[in-house]
Amino acid sequence: MFPTPIEKRPRSAQITYQAFLPFALILWLLPLLAVALFSIKPDADFTNGNYWGVPSSFEAFTNYGKVFFESNMPRYLLNSLLITIPTVIGAVALSCMAGFALGVYKFRGNLLIFFIFIAGNFVPFQILMVPVRDLTVSMNLYDTKLGLVLFHVAFQTGFCTLFMRNFIRALPFPLIEAARVEGVAEWRIFLYVVLPLMKPALAALAVLIFTFIWNDYFWAVVLTQGPDAQPVTAGITEFNSQFRAAYHLMSAGSIVAALPPVAMFFLMQKHFIAGLTLGAVK
Repeated sequence: MFPTPIEKRPRSAQITYQAFLPFALILWLLPLLAVALFSIKPDADFTNGNYWGVPSSFEAFTNYGKVFFESNMPRYLLNSLLITIPTVIGAVALSCMAGFALGVYKFRGNLLIFFIFIAGNFVPFQILMVPVRDLTVSMNLYDTKLGLVLFHVAFQTGFCTLFMRNFIRALPFPLIEAARVEGVAEWRIFLYVVLPLMKPALAALAVLIFTFIWNDYFWAVVLTQGPDAQPVTAGITEFNSQFRAAYHLMSAGSIVAALPPVAMFFLMQKHFIAGLTLGAVK
């Protein structure tokens, strides 16, 4: 059912794997390496067609200086933080409560509500573009950070609830029963019994949602315009003009925009892996 681990394959298969692995890694990293190379090239290299050659001069400090001090990039980064952090907190908090209710309590309609949460994840988000935009306009939330936060919280809560509900159902139920026998209130059981056991799942989910929201481009373009509310993914297009694009500045801006989720992953790497693998083995 599962592929045989490479350690148990014949020696010829292991040698082939080791030989092709560096090429696969380089191919996978090639777009990122290209962006990093473009970010230190001068504008003249793009005009002269020197896309992949050695830079005629290294303009890393100049390009990144223009990104930080001669554009709205700091404002876009701040907008992304003000959108992403409340979204992560709101989606994770709501999903913890919904997952606790759906995973612990047995009531009529439990599975139906759970299936509704799951069904939302299968709706192609592109078909929601027009109704969501009209809704934000009618509620005076268009081109606001609050509008993006509310939409992302609503859209991500379904996936988060699926994640949390399944995690909570895997917890030892006798702990909850023992707390009930002691007369502990349900909200105290949630806060002091269940929630501490969910720390690995909370860390894993927070990293995932942070990455999803920070890297979102589609809804950033649909629901915002201009530097007042646009996150950094949409703000990078500021370096485009009517007749040409400043690819060296766009590349530098892309590298800067990619740093926060990468830093978030490495800071939470231990908890992230623990949350994804908890329950895989006994």
